[in-house]
Amino acid sequence: MHDFPGYICGTCGARHEDAPLSYRTHAPVYWSDAVAAADGSELTPDLCVINGEHFFVQGTIDIPLLDAEGAFSWGVWVSLSAASFGRTVELWESPDRESEPPYFGWLSTELPIYGRSTLELKTHVHTQPVGRKPLVEVEPTDHPLAVAQRTGMTMAEVRHIAERLRHPETPRADR
Repeated sequence: MHDFPGYICGTCGARHEDAPLSYRTHAPVYWSDAVAAADGSELTPDLCVINGEHFFVQGTIDIPLLDAEGAFSWGVWVSLSAASFGRTVELWESPDRESEPPYFGWLSTELPIYGRSTLELKTHVHTQPVGRKPLVEVEPTDHPLAVAQRTGMTMAEVRHIAERLRHPETPRADR
């Protein structure tokens, strides 16, 4: 874990001792109580099937930090084709599964801090060694998430994300 000196929140004015370096979402944006009750739907911490015909895997979008060690990470859901999902499940506990070519997928998590929807961004899902979530590479476009993944971000930007997620309904004077 990183040692952070803490910061004064620009939204609430309180001192926060940390700025988390990762956030995860519980389920794809398409998941709901009604979907959960439907036949053929299942949600685990890593995999999701909706109505037996829509398939998702949870992965990580890493964004390099420019002024600190490591990366900032979004835990996101990506839709996969039935064939790619089947292969993912088939290799779930297989050694050397990371040698699998990346799978195409559509981002299925809304990250509200980017000012533009992140839903349906094109991605490549890179299988990692057993026990690690796949790495998600966003197609290189001008979308702010794709730009951040390519160029990195600062700890000030990490703190800004923490403020926005801690206080989602509070307007900021600088917006």
